[in-house]
This record gives sequence, structure tokens and C-alpha cells, in this order.
Amino acid sequence: MKILIKGMLQKRPTLFDAEWIRKHGNASLAASPIHITSAIAPQSEGGPHDYYSNGDYWWPNPATADGLPYIQRDGESNPGNFNSHRMFLRSVRTHIANLAAAYVISGDEAYAEKAIQLLSEFFLDEETKMNPHLLYAQAIPGICSGRGIGVIDTLHLIDVPVAIEALQVSPAMTKEIYLGLKQWFSDYLVWMSTHKNGIEEMNASNNHGVCWFVQAAAFARFTGNEEMLTFCRQRYKESLLPDQMVQDGSFPRELARTKPYGYSIFVLDNMVTLCQLLSTPEDNLWHYELPDGRGIAKGLSYLIPYMKEKDSWPYPPDVEHFDGWPAKVSLLLFAGIALEREDLIELWTSLDPDPTDMEVRRNIAIRQPLLWLR
Repeated sequence: MKILIKGMLQKRPTLFDAEWIRKHGNASLAASPIHITSAIAPQSEGGPHDYYSNGDYWWPNPATADGLPYIQRDGESNPGNFNSHRMFLRSVRTHIANLAAAYVISGDEAYAEKAIQLLSEFFLDEETKMNPHLLYAQAIPGICSGRGIGVIDTLHLIDVPVAIEALQVSPAMTKEIYLGLKQWFSDYLVWMSTHKNGIEEMNASNNHGVCWFVQAAAFARFTGNEEMLTFCRQRYKESLLPDQMVQDGSFPRELARTKPYGYSIFVLDNMVTLCQLLSTPEDNLWHYELPDGRGIAKGLSYLIPYMKEKDSWPYPPDVEHFDGWPAKVSLLLFAGIALEREDLIELWTSLDPDPTDMEVRRNIAIRQPLLWLR
């Protein structure tokens, strides 16, 4: 693994900033323990180990004394929603990815030991673990205790399996811990592919459906679930691509939102991640096209000009967070390498790796792409 990474760095010395990786790894060394049980959601119908969140764009009803039922304001995030579990999940993912990346480039066991401690306490420890389901994700007070749409909340966890694999060579990664983590992700994959909430999300016709398959593919690859990987490839070809992308390479359901620019980047980023996860020498999704020419290259040809020249964007600016885009999303790196597009790699290297806008950060699923290119 380290030889592969060294070779990549020698070939492209500016591709990954080792100083940036170490800086973030060192910051994560000082991270406090992160436990889902550290914050109790007062409106949750679950227990202390059950993840809970509220729908982003739902607000108290001004027409009722108790604010119930909540009403929707698309594109406008309610800062009063319960957000602690979501932040815990994102933080633990980020720290684990930072530490694993620092371990890959340095071999320093301190990074591995800290990452494995965080993994064990968040996913395995009986006192502090998160249960492997999202029954209570994106609940709407006064309407429902949880929704299928909430499955997108664990999109950030796709960084964790690649981090675990990078940490596997460490003596701190015992067989018991490694198998326990595999079991957690296997259990979660079973839940999201069999429970009605997960199935509802799987069949979503916009970015939510894409993100379900990104998660399923990442967790299936980690747990050796070849049947699920085959299913994901099939649905990419038969549903995601033909049903969501139109002839010019755009995604109309994202363009119809109040944040068309950010959502267009988000959905293409995740379609690219599917190509990265699912492509094999025998079935290369990077070069797969529908009979009319729609494929990932068509999606890139539509959006990349607007990422290079944002002022040319032909739609209204996003109602929120427009200034934060474009950011350093992995679609540019993965597609640049796979399709030998130097312009994409150059754009990736030019963008800010640490956007300050929290909504933009939330919509970047992969924090350490180095881990994906072993």
C-alpha cells in the first residue's frame, strides 16, 4: 500500500499535500471521544444508542401554538433542529479518515491507535456504540418519527471502510475489532436494503437514490457482498443513469431545486463515486454509455465548464451557500485519473480543501480521497 502511494506521489508530487494530511491527522490525534450516547434527542422515539435527526428544511408551524406539525421551506435549513448526532457522525468519520491518511503516509502507529480507538467506541463498545440502523433519521415533529430520506445522513460513513482497510496492517487493529466493524457495516447494509425506510430511499428518483447506492456499494465492497455489488452496477445502468440524467448531461431534478448549482455538483460527485466503487476491468462504468451516449463523461461535459467558470452558470444562484461552491470534491480527482483528464486534476488541486461553509462541507462525502486510491 505505501509503495503504491509513494509511486503516485512521485509521479504527481503536487497531487496530495503531505503537510496538509499530517496537519489534519495531528489535529485529529487531539480529538475527544465521540459517542452517539453523549447527546439525547428529546423528541426521539428511540433509545440512547439510536441515531436521530430532523429534516433539514422543516420549521415550526407559525399557525399553531406548539409549532406542530412542522412545515417545509425548501432549501432553508432550520438552525433549531436537533443536529448533534449528525455532527457526531460527521466528526468521527472525519477524524478516522484524517488519522488513517496520516498513517498511510507516515507509518506512525499513534495515528492508527487513535483511529482504532474512535472506531471501537463509536461502532462497537456496548456503552457508547451507535446501533446499525436509521429508524429515526430526518424525523419531522408532528408528522413522523423518521423517514427513508434520512438514510442519506450516513453518506459520510463511506470514508470509514477505506480507512479501516488502510488501518488493517496496524497491530492495534485486532482481528476482533476488524471483524466487529465488518459485522456492523454488514448489519447496517442489511437494514438499509430490507427495511421499508431503506427501500424507499433506494427507489428515490433524485440524489437520494444515488446516495443510497453509493453507500450500499461502499459497504458491500468492504463486507464482500458481491450480490449487492452486482445489484448496484445493474441499477446504475438501468435506473440511475437513464432516469436521472438527460441528453445534455444535466440532472433536471437537481436543477429544479432552490440550490441547483450545489445540488448539481453533489449528484455528479456521487455518480462519479459509484464509478470509482463499482468499476472492474470486465465492467468499466467510467466508459459505460447508454445507446444515446449518456454516461459519466456526458455529465462531466455538462457541469465542468460551470465549475471552471462559475459566472457562466445559466440558472439562478442557490438560495443559500452559493458562494461556497465550487469546492474540492473528489469527482474531479477520480474522474481526472480514470479518464486521463489533466484539466480535472488541475481544477481539483486549485480548489480549497478546507471550505468554511458548513453546508458545503456537509455535501462533500469524501474527506480523504488518498484512502480511495490505494
